[in-house]
Amino acid sequence: MRRHKSTTSSNMKKYIKSPEQKENNKDTENNPKENEIYNLNDDDFKTAIIKILNELRENSDRQLNEFRSYVTKEFDTIKKNQTEILEIKNTIEEIKKNLDALNSRADNMEERISNLEDGNIELLQAEEEREARLKRNEETLQELSDTIRRCNVRIIGIPEGEEKEKGAESLFKEIMAENFPNLVREMDLQVTEANRSPNFINARRPTPRHIVVKLAKVNDKEKILRTARQKKLTYKGTPIRLSADFSAETLQAKETNLQRNPHQAISRFLSRNFTG
Repeated sequence: MRRHKSTTSSNMKKYIKSPEQKENNKDTENNPKENEIYNLNDDDFKTAIIKILNELRENSDRQLNEFRSYVTKEFDTIKKNQTEILEIKNTIEEIKKNLDALNSRADNMEERISNLEDGNIELLQAEEEREARLKRNEETLQELSDTIRRCNVRIIGIPEGEEKEKGAESLFKEIMAENFPNLVREMDLQVTEANRSPNFINARRPTPRHIVVKLAKVNDKEKILRTARQKKLTYKGTPIRLSADFSAETLQAKETNLQRNPHQAISRFLSRNFTG
């Protein structure tokens, strides 16, 4: 009876397994090669282990070679990038040098332009000073010419050749006697010189040249002109005019002033001729 129980218990243990045994059996079932290895004898086991190690080494070598290839490729890429970066850096340095050279040239050009501008300013100032001197000289010459002409009287309208027989001075005295008999008796009329102006005859000029008479006294000239403005003058029945003798520049200035300020010019004329 006891023996039967022992046999039964042994059989039950054979079919009823612990969880650890079940897990080990499961792993063994999932790995047939390991299951085969476990069933090998010692020599075959060693051979299998060596084979597995060789496979592991081959796999390791292959992975190492792949890793080396990857690293080499990445290194080449990095090296190429470094080369490109170095080229870019060199290009930037070259551009910087060119910019520095251009800036230097620009500075030189600005300095030269500044010097030219200064030179132009100096030339303009010198030209302005020269023009101012010329203008002052012209004004001085004009004043000197007008001063020399202060005693002159211009006779306008005398036909050419009338003065040849008796001279311009005698012709002037005839005009004075014909137009200003009372004035001639009152004043001691003295003529310094008398002649046609200009000295040469211009064939294209439609009117006769003026006769310029230079008197000894300015007061005599002013009396004659003041009286001449109040009447019509003639020479042998031909209308003539008497006027002061001014330089061409003074006449131009008077004409310009008349155009700019006609009322002022008329007021001066009226006050000069119709006062007193």
